[in-house]
Amino acid sequence: MAADRVGHLAASVQDPAFFGRCAARYRAVGFGELDPAEERSWRNSWPPLFEALVRAGLKDLQVHLEYGTPGGGRRLDALIVGAAPDGVLRLVIVELKQWQTCRILDTERVMRSDGLVTVHPVHQVAAYRSFFQHWRPQSAPELEVRGVVVLHNATAAEGAALAAGAGADAGVPVLTGDELARHDETLARLLCCGDLVAPDAGQVEEFESIRWQPSSRLLDHVGADLEGSHAFALVGDQQDAFVRVRQAAARHLPGRGQATAPAGGGGGGGAVITVSGGPGSGKTALAVRLLGRLMRAHPATRPRFITPSGTLRAHLLDAVRGHSAARELFPSAGSLRSTARQTGALIIDEAQRIKRGSAAGLPPDLAAVIQHVPLAVIFLDERQIIRPDEGTTVDEIRTAAQALGRTHHHLELTGSFRCSGSAAYTAWVDNLLYGTPQPWTGHAGYELALAGDPFQLQEWIDQATTAGHTARTTAGFCWEWSRPRASGATALPLDISIDAPSTIPGGPTRTWRAAWNASSALTDPDDGRLIAPHSQLWASHTGGHQQIGCIYTAQGLEYHHAGVIIGPDLTWTDGHWHAHPEESQDTALRHLTPTQYLPYALNTYRVLLTRGTHTTHIHATAPDTHDLLQTLIHPN
Repeated sequence: MAADRVGHLAASVQDPAFFGRCAARYRAVGFGELDPAEERSWRNSWPPLFEALVRAGLKDLQVHLEYGTPGGGRRLDALIVGAAPDGVLRLVIVELKQWQTCRILDTERVMRSDGLVTVHPVHQVAAYRSFFQHWRPQSAPELEVRGVVVLHNATAAEGAALAAGAGADAGVPVLTGDELARHDETLARLLCCGDLVAPDAGQVEEFESIRWQPSSRLLDHVGADLEGSHAFALVGDQQDAFVRVRQAAARHLPGRGQATAPAGGGGGGGAVITVSGGPGSGKTALAVRLLGRLMRAHPATRPRFITPSGTLRAHLLDAVRGHSAARELFPSAGSLRSTARQTGALIIDEAQRIKRGSAAGLPPDLAAVIQHVPLAVIFLDERQIIRPDEGTTVDEIRTAAQALGRTHHHLELTGSFRCSGSAAYTAWVDNLLYGTPQPWTGHAGYELALAGDPFQLQEWIDQATTAGHTARTTAGFCWEWSRPRASGATALPLDISIDAPSTIPGGPTRTWRAAWNASSALTDPDDGRLIAPHSQLWASHTGGHQQIGCIYTAQGLEYHHAGVIIGPDLTWTDGHWHAHPEESQDTALRHLTPTQYLPYALNTYRVLLTRGTHTTHIHATAPDTHDLLQTLIHPN
């Protein structure tokens, strides 16, 4: 939000008008309205930090104030950029707190003097540090990332107690007002900048040109998370939510070695926690981390993870196939009611997909969870409701919990950890489908393009796959999905058929044909070679790029490059989206009226358009829809 050399910013923070300019910039970059308490914290914390940096002889280092983390989940109070003598860039994350004292609950949680339980600041910084390392693209310069917590109102003794409470291996020092007041040569070292030299203009430009991208995928780390190795860092809202759920677990669940919940903890009624967030906001990453934590801290409760998405469950089981208890940890959605009577802690992901059945109101299976499970953590996104027999909402869950005397908390995840952390892209998709379509102005690090025909789209997918990336195409369910006719078939039926203009003026129309993903794995009967993976593993297993996925095999998953075919069931005409249920082959939807079908079609394409971590290319079969997209998406 503000970036300059230490010396220049040290002079700026002495000018009261500087804070007003920062507040204006805060709003301009899309952070929203500034909380007055936030601006007060700037006025109280920035001057002592810069006074110390100047006194330590660090006036030529670069500083970014309120630096937005990749994914938009949180802003760093300050990020110092320096260089080692060998030219390697070094970052120092500075977390500023105005605290004097706090109560240490455990190595990861503290209670502030106002009673709020929050992440231990040392672990907050450690998560930021890990996150930068995981999001550094291979093309970026080598980086070393450090961190320090600065409590400018605290004494050395108070800081030492906070640091000791974080555990010995955190590697993030705590600096207090006593240390900031030093005038000797050790101050730069205490600030983790003792070996840094001023970066030259080229190095600053090189750092600022880095386009942070996720270098590790959730499913690559599921097994490690369950075993307690946190390779996938939680940041910002995710970390706050993790603390809130742990706090509820401590109140309502027995700990390791305990038979009952802690006395006086309010365990009688139990708790229901809803966690909502858009595509790529980190819901599944947080859910998996919570399962691992509950397994270790509350084993007697037999924690379980259930998702109505068979595709997501298949990928989770595949990711942890070396874990001896994997199938027990991830029971099927069909066992939701029985599992609710056997577990003390249940995590439900993609809860909006739970079937309602014939009953009005909350789905009976979910009602059983709220009635019987002492701690239920329910993840959902109401804009991913894609069928009329599904569609749980936060309000319904809150009402049911309160009727049973259960404590209810609602948490919101606002970050964007998919689409190269581009909140701009997810906002573009939401404007396209639910608001006023806007031109794509671009977001460095994320590519959006329009394919003139499906041949172009498939060529791009093939090239990305050859280059070693995970690339998949999905489409609206607008073509019949047949099964291989013979048990020994070596090819899938080419059910999808789309006409495209000739590449030669006046030439004949070309027809592009493709197969849906296989309902079951297809292998060559002669040599056992895999021709097509099972539909539930289509998004990650070899060969999946040669088939087309649909909403049911893509929801909840991600891949590097996403091709999307908007079919004839949703078209843009006369300035509005129009639904055509007669064009759908989905028996759960095609009987609906156009008005009824429209929200499900919009939600479906929102899911398909937000699967790519790096790139999305779109093809629309309807000419009017293609024309709209052509006015919004300019050639790269």
